[in-house]
Amino acid sequence: MKKSLALLGSLPLVLILAGCGDSPQDGGDTTEVIASFYPFAYVAEQVGGSFVDVSNLTSPGVEPHDLELKPKQVAAVQEADLVVYEQHFQAAVDEAIDQAGRSSEGTLDIAKTLTLKPAQDGADEDGHDDGHDHDEADEDPHTWLDPRNMITVTEAVEQKLAAIDPDHASAYAANAARFTAELTALDQNFEAGLKSCRTDTIVTSHAAFQYLADRYGLTQVPIAGIDPSNEPSPSQLADITRLVRAQNITTIFTEELVSPAIADTIAAETGARTATLDPIEGLSDATKDETYLTLMRKNLQTLRKANSCS
Repeated sequence: MKKSLALLGSLPLVLILAGCGDSPQDGGDTTEVIASFYPFAYVAEQVGGSFVDVSNLTSPGVEPHDLELKPKQVAAVQEADLVVYEQHFQAAVDEAIDQAGRSSEGTLDIAKTLTLKPAQDGADEDGHDDGHDHDEADEDPHTWLDPRNMITVTEAVEQKLAAIDPDHASAYAANAARFTAELTALDQNFEAGLKSCRTDTIVTSHAAFQYLADRYGLTQVPIAGIDPSNEPSPSQLADITRLVRAQNITTIFTEELVSPAIADTIAAETGARTATLDPIEGLSDATKDETYLTLMRKNLQTLRKANSCS
Protein backbone atom coordinates (compact mmCIF):
# COMPACT_ATOMS: atom_id res chain seq x y z
CA MET A 1 0.00 0.00 0.00
CA LYS A 2 2.81 2.45 0.86
CA LYS A 3 4.43 1.67 -2.49
CA SER A 4 1.17 2.44 -4.34
CA LEU A 5 0.76 5.75 -2.49
CA ALA A 6 4.34 6.70 -3.27
CA LEU A 7 3.73 6.12 -6.98
CA LEU A 8 0.53 8.13 -6.89
CA GLY A 9 2.31 10.92 -5.08
CA SER A 10 4.96 11.10 -7.76
CA LEU A 11 2.52 11.38 -10.68
CA PRO A 12 1.99 15.18 -10.57
CA LEU A 13 5.74 15.78 -10.73
CA VAL A 14 6.07 13.36 -13.65
CA LEU A 15 3.26 15.11 -15.49
CA ILE A 16 4.81 18.50 -14.84
CA LEU A 17 8.17 17.35 -16.17
CA ALA A 18 6.58 15.76 -19.20
CA GLY A 19 4.87 19.04 -20.04
CA CYS A 20 7.99 21.20 -19.92
CA GLY A 21 8.70 20.69 -23.61
CA ASP A 22 5.15 21.32 -24.78
CA SER A 23 4.53 23.94 -27.46
CA PRO A 24 2.41 27.08 -26.97
CA GLN A 25 -0.55 25.46 -28.67
CA ASP A 26 -0.34 22.76 -25.99
CA GLY A 27 0.09 25.28 -23.18
CA GLY A 28 3.91 25.20 -23.14
CA ASP A 29 6.46 27.99 -23.41
CA THR A 30 8.20 27.55 -26.77
CA THR A 31 7.29 26.71 -30.33
CA GLU A 32 9.26 23.78 -31.73
CA VAL A 33 10.62 24.60 -35.18
CA ILE A 34 12.45 22.22 -37.50
CA ALA A 35 14.45 23.72 -40.38
CA SER A 36 15.84 21.59 -43.18
CA PHE A 37 19.19 23.38 -43.29
CA TYR A 38 21.08 26.45 -42.07
CA PRO A 39 19.64 29.50 -43.91
CA PHE A 40 16.07 28.67 -42.94
CA ALA A 41 17.10 27.79 -39.38
CA TYR A 42 18.76 31.19 -39.14
CA VAL A 43 15.61 32.98 -40.28
CA ALA A 44 13.50 31.04 -37.76
CA GLU A 45 15.92 31.97 -34.97
CA GLN A 46 15.90 35.64 -35.93
CA VAL A 47 12.11 35.87 -36.15
CA GLY A 48 11.26 33.54 -33.26
CA GLY A 49 13.80 34.79 -30.75
CA SER A 50 13.35 33.35 -27.27
CA PHE A 51 9.88 32.03 -28.03
CA VAL A 52 11.06 29.28 -30.38
CA ASP A 53 13.31 26.26 -30.15
CA VAL A 54 14.90 25.75 -33.57
CA SER A 55 16.50 22.49 -34.70
CA ASN A 56 18.51 22.17 -37.93
CA LEU A 57 18.22 18.80 -39.69
CA THR A 58 21.56 19.37 -41.45
CA SER A 59 24.52 19.20 -39.07
CA PRO A 60 27.47 21.61 -39.51
CA GLY A 61 29.95 20.32 -42.07
CA VAL A 62 27.38 18.14 -43.86
CA GLU A 63 26.68 18.91 -47.53
CA PRO A 64 22.89 19.52 -47.55
CA HIS A 65 22.43 17.77 -50.90
CA ASP A 66 23.72 14.55 -49.29
CA LEU A 67 21.58 14.69 -46.14
CA GLU A 68 20.33 11.42 -44.66
CA LEU A 69 18.00 11.61 -41.67
CA LYS A 70 18.25 9.56 -38.49
CA PRO A 71 15.07 7.96 -37.12
CA LYS A 72 14.85 10.54 -34.31
CA GLN A 73 15.02 13.35 -36.89
CA VAL A 74 12.20 11.77 -38.89
CA ALA A 75 10.18 11.64 -35.65
CA ALA A 76 10.99 15.30 -34.95
CA VAL A 77 9.66 16.28 -38.37
CA GLN A 78 6.38 14.64 -37.46
CA GLU A 79 6.11 16.22 -34.01
CA ALA A 80 7.34 19.80 -34.59
CA ASP A 81 4.96 22.75 -34.45
CA LEU A 82 6.50 24.18 -37.62
CA VAL A 83 8.73 22.69 -40.30
CA VAL A 84 10.52 25.04 -42.73
CA TYR A 85 12.03 23.44 -45.84
CA GLU A 86 12.32 23.74 -49.60
CA GLN A 87 10.82 20.97 -51.68
CA HIS A 88 13.06 19.20 -54.23
CA PHE A 89 16.30 20.30 -52.53
CA GLN A 90 16.82 17.50 -50.00
CA ALA A 91 15.13 14.23 -50.93
CA ALA A 92 15.35 12.85 -47.39
CA VAL A 93 13.44 15.85 -46.02
CA ASP A 94 10.80 15.63 -48.74
CA GLU A 95 10.25 11.97 -47.85
CA ALA A 96 10.00 12.70 -44.12
CA ILE A 97 7.46 15.46 -44.77
CA ASP A 98 5.36 13.13 -46.92
CA GLN A 99 5.48 10.37 -44.33
CA ALA A 100 4.54 12.74 -41.50
CA GLY A 101 1.33 13.81 -43.19
CA ARG A 102 1.79 17.31 -41.81
CA SER A 103 -0.86 20.01 -41.98
CA SER A 104 -0.34 23.06 -44.17
CA GLU A 105 -0.67 25.28 -41.09
CA GLY A 106 2.46 23.77 -39.54
CA THR A 107 4.52 23.38 -42.70
CA LEU A 108 6.27 26.07 -44.72
CA ASP A 109 7.58 25.07 -48.15
CA ILE A 110 9.80 27.92 -49.32
CA ALA A 111 9.46 26.72 -52.92
CA LYS A 112 5.82 27.83 -52.76
CA THR A 113 6.62 31.33 -51.52
CA LEU A 114 9.21 32.21 -54.18
CA THR A 115 9.56 31.93 -57.95
CA LEU A 116 12.27 29.34 -58.55
CA LYS A 117 14.60 29.58 -61.54
CA PRO A 118 15.44 26.68 -63.90
CA ALA A 119 18.62 24.89 -62.84
CA GLN A 120 21.83 25.69 -64.64
CA ASP A 121 23.70 22.45 -65.41
CA GLY A 122 26.81 23.80 -67.06
CA ALA A 123 28.13 26.46 -69.38
CA ASP A 124 29.24 26.85 -72.94
CA GLU A 125 32.04 29.09 -74.14
CA ASP A 126 29.87 32.21 -73.90
CA GLY A 127 28.84 31.54 -70.32
CA HIS A 128 25.20 30.71 -71.07
CA ASP A 129 23.36 27.70 -69.75
CA ASP A 130 23.39 24.50 -71.74
CA GLY A 131 19.90 24.82 -73.17
CA HIS A 132 18.61 21.58 -71.66
CA ASP A 133 14.97 21.42 -70.66
CA HIS A 134 14.44 21.19 -66.91
CA ASP A 135 11.53 19.66 -65.05
CA GLU A 136 10.26 20.74 -61.62
CA ALA A 137 12.89 18.67 -59.80
CA ASP A 138 15.60 20.52 -61.73
CA GLU A 139 14.71 23.97 -60.46
CA ASP A 140 17.49 25.90 -58.76
CA PRO A 141 16.91 25.74 -54.98
CA HIS A 142 19.57 28.29 -53.91
CA THR A 143 17.03 31.02 -53.26
CA TRP A 144 18.59 32.33 -50.05
CA LEU A 145 21.60 33.89 -51.81
CA ASP A 146 19.34 36.74 -52.91
CA PRO A 147 18.70 38.89 -49.80
CA ARG A 148 15.34 39.97 -51.19
CA ASN A 149 14.25 36.34 -51.26
CA MET A 150 15.29 36.07 -47.63
CA ILE A 151 12.98 38.99 -46.84
CA THR A 152 10.12 37.02 -48.36
CA VAL A 153 11.12 33.95 -46.31
CA THR A 154 11.23 36.10 -43.17
CA GLU A 155 7.69 37.36 -43.80
CA ALA A 156 6.43 33.82 -44.39
CA VAL A 157 8.04 32.50 -41.19
CA GLU A 158 6.58 35.38 -39.19
CA GLN A 159 3.08 34.66 -40.49
CA LYS A 160 3.36 30.96 -39.64
CA LEU A 161 4.71 31.59 -36.14
CA ALA A 162 2.05 34.23 -35.41
CA ALA A 163 -0.69 31.81 -36.44
CA ILE A 164 0.75 28.97 -34.33
CA ASP A 165 1.54 31.18 -31.32
CA PRO A 166 -0.69 34.29 -31.46
CA ASP A 167 0.22 35.31 -27.91
CA HIS A 168 3.66 36.34 -29.17
CA ALA A 169 2.63 37.67 -32.59
CA SER A 170 3.78 41.21 -31.78
CA ALA A 171 7.24 39.96 -30.81
CA TYR A 172 7.50 37.96 -34.03
CA ALA A 173 6.48 41.03 -36.02
CA ALA A 174 9.09 43.20 -34.30
CA ASN A 175 11.82 40.60 -34.80
CA ALA A 176 10.89 40.18 -38.46
CA ALA A 177 10.97 43.94 -38.99
CA ARG A 178 14.45 44.20 -37.46
CA PHE A 179 15.80 41.31 -39.52
CA THR A 180 14.17 42.66 -42.69
CA ALA A 181 15.97 45.96 -42.12
CA GLU A 182 19.29 44.10 -41.90
CA LEU A 183 18.53 42.17 -45.09
CA THR A 184 17.52 45.38 -46.86
CA ALA A 185 20.81 46.99 -45.89
CA LEU A 186 22.66 43.89 -47.14
CA ASP A 187 20.84 44.10 -50.48
CA GLN A 188 21.74 47.77 -50.80
CA ASN A 189 25.39 47.00 -50.03
CA PHE A 190 25.47 44.38 -52.80
CA GLU A 191 23.83 46.73 -55.28
CA ALA A 192 26.32 49.50 -54.58
CA GLY A 193 29.34 47.22 -54.26
CA LEU A 194 28.81 45.37 -57.56
CA LYS A 195 27.51 48.30 -59.61
CA SER A 196 30.79 49.01 -61.39
CA CYS A 197 33.14 46.06 -62.02
CA ARG A 198 35.75 45.24 -64.67
CA THR A 199 34.10 41.88 -65.34
CA ASP A 200 30.64 40.57 -64.56
CA THR A 201 31.40 36.85 -64.95
CA ILE A 202 31.92 34.54 -61.98
CA VAL A 203 33.23 30.97 -62.33
CA THR A 204 31.89 28.93 -59.42
CA SER A 205 32.39 25.40 -58.06
CA HIS A 206 28.75 24.53 -58.61
CA ALA A 207 25.60 26.24 -59.82
CA ALA A 208 24.67 27.82 -56.49
CA PHE A 209 24.88 31.52 -57.26
CA GLN A 210 22.31 32.09 -60.00
CA TYR A 211 19.94 34.08 -57.77
CA LEU A 212 22.73 36.31 -56.50
CA ALA A 213 24.16 36.73 -60.00
CA ASP A 214 20.82 37.60 -61.60
CA ARG A 215 19.95 40.07 -58.85
CA TYR A 216 23.18 42.04 -59.18
CA GLY A 217 23.96 41.85 -62.89
CA LEU A 218 26.50 39.03 -62.87
CA THR A 219 26.81 35.94 -65.08
CA GLN A 220 27.46 32.63 -63.34
CA VAL A 221 29.59 29.99 -65.07
CA PRO A 222 29.37 26.85 -62.92
CA ILE A 223 31.95 24.07 -63.01
CA ALA A 224 29.39 21.56 -61.69
CA GLY A 225 25.61 21.75 -61.84
CA ILE A 226 23.10 21.98 -59.00
CA ASP A 227 24.55 18.88 -57.34
CA PRO A 228 28.21 19.67 -56.53
CA SER A 229 29.11 15.96 -56.65
CA ASN A 230 28.40 15.81 -60.40
CA GLU A 231 31.59 16.46 -62.33
CA PRO A 232 31.48 18.46 -65.59
CA SER A 233 32.18 16.83 -68.95
CA PRO A 234 35.56 17.35 -70.67
CA SER A 235 33.90 19.63 -73.22
CA GLN A 236 32.38 21.79 -70.46
CA LEU A 237 35.76 22.05 -68.76
CA ALA A 238 37.36 23.06 -72.05
CA ASP A 239 34.65 25.72 -72.55
CA ILE A 240 35.21 27.14 -69.09
CA THR A 241 38.98 27.19 -69.53
CA ARG A 242 38.64 29.08 -72.83
CA LEU A 243 36.19 31.51 -71.22
CA VAL A 244 38.56 32.25 -68.33
CA ARG A 245 41.39 33.01 -70.74
CA ALA A 246 39.25 35.03 -73.17
CA GLN A 247 37.77 37.27 -70.47
CA ASN A 248 40.95 37.50 -68.37
CA ILE A 249 39.07 36.17 -65.37
CA THR A 250 41.37 36.32 -62.35
CA THR A 251 39.54 34.11 -59.86
CA ILE A 252 37.97 30.66 -59.76
CA PHE A 253 35.61 30.34 -56.81
CA THR A 254 35.71 27.32 -54.49
CA GLU A 255 33.51 26.40 -51.50
CA GLU A 256 33.88 25.22 -47.92
CA LEU A 257 31.92 21.97 -48.32
CA VAL A 258 32.96 21.00 -51.87
CA SER A 259 36.28 19.58 -53.10
CA PRO A 260 38.35 22.31 -54.83
CA ALA A 261 40.21 19.83 -57.05
CA ILE A 262 38.63 20.77 -60.40
CA ALA A 263 38.65 24.48 -59.60
CA ASP A 264 42.33 24.20 -58.70
CA THR A 265 43.02 22.48 -62.03
CA ILE A 266 41.31 25.23 -64.04
CA ALA A 267 43.14 27.88 -62.03
CA ALA A 268 46.49 26.17 -62.65
CA GLU A 269 45.85 25.87 -66.39
CA THR A 270 44.75 29.49 -66.81
CA GLY A 271 46.93 31.30 -64.30
CA ALA A 272 43.92 32.34 -62.24
CA ARG A 273 43.82 32.18 -58.47
CA THR A 274 41.17 30.56 -56.27
CA ALA A 275 39.04 32.16 -53.59
CA THR A 276 36.20 30.96 -51.38
CA LEU A 277 32.68 32.04 -52.27
CA ASP A 278 30.33 30.55 -49.71
CA PRO A 279 26.91 29.29 -50.88
CA ILE A 280 25.90 29.34 -47.19
CA GLU A 281 24.24 25.95 -47.40
CA GLY A 282 25.62 25.21 -43.95
CA LEU A 283 28.32 26.15 -41.50
CA SER A 284 31.62 24.31 -41.12
CA ASP A 285 34.41 24.22 -38.54
CA ALA A 286 35.95 27.21 -40.31
CA THR A 287 32.71 29.23 -40.31
CA LYS A 288 31.05 28.07 -37.10
CA ASP A 289 31.26 31.56 -35.59
CA GLU A 290 29.78 33.24 -38.68
CA THR A 291 26.17 33.97 -39.60
CA TYR A 292 24.29 34.31 -42.87
CA LEU A 293 24.78 38.08 -42.71
CA THR A 294 28.52 38.01 -42.02
CA LEU A 295 29.13 35.33 -44.67
CA MET A 296 27.19 37.29 -47.27
CA ARG A 297 29.26 40.38 -46.51
CA LYS A 298 32.44 38.32 -46.92
CA ASN A 299 31.08 37.06 -50.24
CA LEU A 300 30.55 40.65 -51.34
CA GLN A 301 34.13 41.62 -50.54
CA THR A 302 35.42 38.50 -52.31
CA LEU A 303 33.38 39.30 -55.43
CA ARG A 304 34.49 42.93 -55.45
CA LYS A 305 38.15 41.91 -55.31
CA ALA A 306 37.84 39.17 -57.92
CA ASN A 307 35.87 41.27 -60.40
CA SER A 308 37.84 44.48 -59.82
CA CYS A 309 34.86 46.53 -58.67
CA SER A 310 35.28 50.19 -57.90
